[in-house]
Amino acid sequence: MKTSPTLDPMRWRVVALLFFATTINYLDRIVFSVLIPVIRQEMHLTDQDYGNLTGAFQVAYTVGFLLAGKFIDRYGTRIGYTVAILWWSLAAGLHSLARTALDLGFWRAMLGLGEAGNFPAAVKAVAEWFPKKDRAFATGVFNAGSNVASMLGPPVFVWLNARYGWRASFLLTATLGGLWVLLWLLMYRKPAVEPEEDKQAAVGWGAALRRPETWGYAAGKFLTDPVWWFYLYWLPPYLYDVRKFNLQEIGWALPVVYLMADAGSVGGGWISGFLMRRGWDSARARKAAMALSAVSMPVAAMAVFAPGAALTIALVSVATAAHQGWSANLYTTASDVFPKNMVASVTGIGGCAGGIGGFLFSAVIPGWVVTHFGYKPIFLAMGTMHLTALAIMQATMWRKK
Repeated sequence: MKTSPTLDPMRWRVVALLFFATTINYLDRIVFSVLIPVIRQEMHLTDQDYGNLTGAFQVAYTVGFLLAGKFIDRYGTRIGYTVAILWWSLAAGLHSLARTALDLGFWRAMLGLGEAGNFPAAVKAVAEWFPKKDRAFATGVFNAGSNVASMLGPPVFVWLNARYGWRASFLLTATLGGLWVLLWLLMYRKPAVEPEEDKQAAVGWGAALRRPETWGYAAGKFLTDPVWWFYLYWLPPYLYDVRKFNLQEIGWALPVVYLMADAGSVGGGWISGFLMRRGWDSARARKAAMALSAVSMPVAAMAVFAPGAALTIALVSVATAAHQGWSANLYTTASDVFPKNMVASVTGIGGCAGGIGGFLFSAVIPGWVVTHFGYKPIFLAMGTMHLTALAIMQATMWRKK
C-alpha cells in the first residue's frame, strides 16, 4: 500500500531541500551586489555598466519564469529543478572567468534565466507533497531561505574576498548548488497520486491564460513583488541619505529587518493553515491571512514619518514581515486553484508579471520619484499595493461562481 503524501515524513525533508535551494538561489543573486565595489575597481566599470549588468539579470529572470514554468510542468519537479539549479550554478561559477563587462553581462543573464526555475519548482513540489492546509506554511518555511541568505551571505563573501579574491565567492555558491543537486537526486521522489487527484482534468497553458484566476494571480504578483524589491534596493540608501545612518548602524538594522521577514514568512503560512484546521475553506483562509498582511502595509509605510531610528526600523520590519506572509499565501493560491500539472506554469506566469512590476516599480519609477519628490510619495504608494492586489484577486480568484 502506497503512503499518502499527507502522512509521509519525507515531505519535511523535501521542505528542507527547498529551503536550502532557495538560500543558494539568493546567495548566487546577492554575491554580485555585495562584491561590486571590488569588481568595479578591477574591471573599471562605470555606473552605467552596473545598471546594464543589473538589467541583464532582471530581464532574463523575468523571461525565464515563463520558460521554466512550462518546462517543469512538462518534465516534472525532479528533473525540472535539477536542470534549473545546474544551469544557474554553472552560470554563477563562470562569473569567476569574466574579464570584461560584456562577459559579466552574459553570465548575469544566464544566471537570471536559470534562477527563474526556483520558485515554480518549489511551489510545485509543495503542491505534490502537502495538503492544502499545510501548503502555505511549507511555502513560508522554504521562502525564508531568501532572508537567511541576505543575513549570512555578505559576511562570508567579504571574508572570502579578503582571503582569496572575489572570484572565490562565485565558485563557492556554484559548488553549493552542485552538492544540492546530488542530495536532490538521491532523496526526491514524487509521492503517490491520491485518487481524487487522478480525476483532475488537464489544463493547457492557453486555457490557463483564458481563466480569470490566472490573471488575478498575475496581478497579485505584478503589484506586490515590487514592494519587496523596493525595500531591498532602496532601504539602504534611504537609511544612509535621509536617516543619516552610518555603515555600522545599517549593519545592525538590515539583519533585524530580514529576521522579521523570516518570521512573517513562516507565520503568514501558519495562519492560513490554522484557520483551515478550524474548518475554514482554503479560499477564505488564504484571503484572511493575506488581508491581515495587506492592512499592515499602510501602517508600515508610516516609517517615512517616524521620528526616530528604532521606530523606523520597527515599521520597516512590519512591512517586510507582512509582505513575506502575503507571499507565502499568494504562492499557495496557485496550487489551490489549478491542478498540479499546471502549478509551475501558472507560477511562472505570475513570476513574469512580478518581474515586470519589479522592473517598473522598484527600478524605473522610484528613481525618478525620489530624485524629484523625495522618498515620502514612493513609501506611501508602496503601502497601497497589497490592498489593491487583494481587491483584484477578490474579483478574480475568489469570485463567487
